[in-house]
Amino acid sequence: MSAAPAPAPTNTPLTDAEMAELERRLDAVPAPLEPLDLMMLDGYLAGVLLQPEPVAEAQWLRHVTDADGRALPAGFDAAPLHALVRRRHAELNRAIHGRQWFDPWVFELDEDADPLETIMPWVAGFATAMEFFPKLMRNESQQVLEPLAVLYRVFDPEDLEDADELLEMIEMIEPPADLADAVEGLVTSTLLLADVSRPQSGAAKPRAGGGRRPGPGGAGRPSQRAGQPPRGKPGPRR
Repeated sequence: MSAAPAPAPTNTPLTDAEMAELERRLDAVPAPLEPLDLMMLDGYLAGVLLQPEPVAEAQWLRHVTDADGRALPAGFDAAPLHALVRRRHAELNRAIHGRQWFDPWVFELDEDADPLETIMPWVAGFATAMEFFPKLMRNESQQVLEPLAVLYRVFDPEDLEDADELLEMIEMIEPPADLADAVEGLVTSTLLLADVSRPQSGAAKPRAGGGRRPGPGGAGRPSQRAGQPPRGKPGPRR
């Protein structure tokens, strides 16, 4: 009898096949639970990791399989799903800690789609993290406001409650030239926010609007739910 293959090390990025498996396992979460899709999951994990104090795994992991954090039914084996999510969490944590470029899980569903519409699910996932873990949002400094405006410009202004300063900042930002430009904004904003919430002495600071500009990050097929609008209102200050 042959031995079972060894599990992948937790410090290795997910392969295309593993991303497809993660998507399949998220899709298999039974109703009425509403799991995050791949794009929302990625933005959500980034938002969790940007909190000024570490969020306990038990607290953030429950929102992966249901946006509201409802419990999984008895008998549902979430261990393989959680293992894959933990690896992406660790990969993003290394990039944010080291202020290194990472490839957001953004999928181009339509070549004619507006870049901001395409990245909206990623930002909706980020906003979900801010809803449940709001410590970063309590920092109202300009260093937080500017990168936050780059992210939240994807939302309808009417969905941003009590956010006059944020809306003024959004109005001053040029729209992205293309999807690569929009994706770069996700990464640069994440790292700029990390400079505030997770400061490090001697760390290289990302340049707004500069640096590496690849095509959309991530791999594998787009999620069928990737184009859904953000759940609820992502009001930056609750």
